[in-house]
Order: sequence, then structure tokens, then C-alpha cells
Amino acid sequence: MGTSLFFGGIGGVFGLILGITILLSLALKGYSLWFAAKRNDKWWFIILLIVNTLGILEIIYLSAVVKIWKKIGSSTTLPPTDVKSQ
Repeated sequence: MGTSLFFGGIGGVFGLILGITILLSLALKGYSLWFAAKRNDKWWFIILLIVNTLGILEIIYLSAVVKIWKKIGSSTTLPPTDVKSQ
């Protein structure tokens, strides 16, 4: 038999691309969840945690909502979006 139980015998270039895709998706999910928690975006956090889109939703969140890909002045901290002042 000699086939792997993990990928069902998938190997070569396809296995490498699949592994890189999984690692990239995991890194983007962790990064976007970290930003959602830091910004106190409860609903974004829940959506990002439940929905698995191979990094597409995470890229949308990081680029459109957080704007992490654009440098905003010299400030490195982002204000929370949901915090109510008391």
C-alpha cells in the first residue's frame, strides 16, 4: 500500500503547494484574529474564527478594515472601534 494517511498519498509539487497554502492561511487567520481582539472588534473576531476561506476574508479584514497594509503616519497603535467611554 505505502500511501500516506495524512494526505492520502498526495506528494510532489501539489503537496508542497497545499502545505504552503495551509501555513499561509493559518498565519493570516492568527494575525487577523489578533488584530480583531486588539481593536475590540467582537463581531469580526467571531466571523474570522468561524469562517474558513483560505485567507481571503482575513486579507479583506486586514486591508479594508484595519488598513494594516498602508502606513498611517508614524503611529503603530490602532484605537479600538467599539469601546464606549465611561
